[in-house]
Amino acid sequence: MNDNGRWVRPYGTAAEGAFQVSITDAVPGWAHTSLRVATLEPFAQVELATGDNEIIVVPLSGGVDVTAADHAGQHHKARLAGRESVFAGPSDVAYVPRGANLTVTTGEGPAKVALCGAKAAKRAEPLPFRHLPAGDVPVELRGAGTASREVRNFGVPQVLDADSIIACEVITPAGNWSSYPPHKHDEERDGVETELEEIYYFEVRAEPGAPDGADPIGYQRVYGTAERPIDVLAEVRTGDVVLVPHGWHGPAMAPPGYDLYYLNVMAGPGASRAWLICDDPAHGWVRRTWAQQDTDPRLPMGGPR
Repeated sequence: MNDNGRWVRPYGTAAEGAFQVSITDAVPGWAHTSLRVATLEPFAQVELATGDNEIIVVPLSGGVDVTAADHAGQHHKARLAGRESVFAGPSDVAYVPRGANLTVTTGEGPAKVALCGAKAAKRAEPLPFRHLPAGDVPVELRGAGTASREVRNFGVPQVLDADSIIACEVITPAGNWSSYPPHKHDEERDGVETELEEIYYFEVRAEPGAPDGADPIGYQRVYGTAERPIDVLAEVRTGDVVLVPHGWHGPAMAPPGYDLYYLNVMAGPGASRAWLICDDPAHGWVRRTWAQQDTDPRLPMGGPR
């Protein structure tokens, strides 16, 4: 018997209030990260008191206005232009510190927005509110051949100063594999590995020319060690979430015909904010094969199709 029932949240099964997706420390065994996703009609809004969490506001589709009153009573505002969909290139994002009151508001059009969160206890004082333009989001083409994928690094330590959160987006073209070779980050080993729990939020779309009735899907694998077992093999659709408390994770698979997107949110208890991973030694050799392969020419994905 696998662990899908514990660590997989199909869309609609993790709703709370205005959020169609709500992953918080209310989930048994979950401690450091959160994710809330809201689909908003025109001229609608959603509010959140950040408490002891820092938040990155990420428009998934459409644009939003972000306002925040911080712990010192100062008010901040940013207009996030957003994008048509997660497949239409990077979005601008906003960083909201702990101890703030956050409001996200739509204008004349609808929007879908993700609030990526992490417990923020490493810094003595909350960090300032910030707006990161889409043009400042580094786009990395990782892997090669059928392991090619696009990584949008808006919330990694080299790009965004934060207390604990690490966040990025990954686009995997139809027929490709990502989060591969399988890797883990569930131990604190100085300079080698950091302990980070991780949220995967998925969206999937059909390639052009797909017939009516096509059912975009993807797949995600998580497996453990003998000392810390976990067994997840999930079929995922738009809005589904897979939680990775520990263990090897990958591949994330985009079947032929369907492009796969996922939003990753990571944080952990360690003193340093760093993404240090180790590959499953049975599969790490695959990285060496990439030197003889070209990057998938479909990447980067910069617009709707």
